[in-house]
Amino acid sequence: MSESMTSFHNAVTSLDLSEWDSNEQASVVGDLEQGKVIFLPHLAFSLSEQEKHLLDPVWVDPKRKNISYQPLQDKLNGVADDAQEPAVRALLQRHYHSCLQLISAILPEYQPVLHTPTNSLRLHPVARWTQNTSWRKDDSRLHVDSFPSRPNYGERILRIFTNINPHGENRSWRVGEPFPTLAERFLPRLKRYSPISSWLQNTVGITKSYRSHYDHLMLQMHDAMKSDMDYQKNGPQVAIEFPPGSSWICFSDQTPHAAMGGQFMLEQTFLLPVNDMHDPQQSPLKVLESMTSKSLI
Repeated sequence: MSESMTSFHNAVTSLDLSEWDSNEQASVVGDLEQGKVIFLPHLAFSLSEQEKHLLDPVWVDPKRKNISYQPLQDKLNGVADDAQEPAVRALLQRHYHSCLQLISAILPEYQPVLHTPTNSLRLHPVARWTQNTSWRKDDSRLHVDSFPSRPNYGERILRIFTNINPHGENRSWRVGEPFPTLAERFLPRLKRYSPISSWLQNTVGITKSYRSHYDHLMLQMHDAMKSDMDYQKNGPQVAIEFPPGSSWICFSDQTPHAAMGGQFMLEQTFLLPVNDMHDPQQSPLKVLESMTSKSLI
């Protein structure tokens, strides 16, 4: 594992915050848009005794990886036992509202423009879902996020994570190199974009909307990273441990990351339009458009 181009200092900004609704506003938008992980080592999400009962993989539908919740539609998916749905829904609703408070405190510029919230309760140990999946879905391999069936046309993927493990187990990550360096490394390897192929995939229902040139490149980069075992082993990266009772934030479409270990986590996702960033030129879309000298949307 190489840390020659990546160090903890370059990859992480730590923020001493212990309350989700903190009045100590301190925007970290600049560091976040550079691709850094915002680490909140003292920001815990406390669970009631009833909620602690939910920390068991038995409650996840065997056909699904995680339990997911769309708060604006009040849509809950992936709970194996209907009797547990009210408690799971209440937990995820509470986490969602806590995340909104956190955004107001440390990402106030984004508060009016974040959209399409989805959060999830991840109950399985990382080792279980890495052993029973294809290499493309193996998130223990360094990657940037891209949605195969849901093109997002350059919108940013903002994620807030919290380790709720009750047994003292860290969530272990690897974090990789800055996105412009990553793109320079992999862009020459990527397959050419075919508008006809994108049209066919949308027509037959493989994708939920037409896959743009940008979405094609991001998906290709995701796959190229995961399939390159030399890069996985020797590429620039740093190991980071997130202990129970801590939270962290990143743009998962920009920050190369891999989950190496841990169990029990809450994760909140939002989408952000590129033009509503403080500096849109930092976005993967603008970086790739600059490198290819063409519009990708």
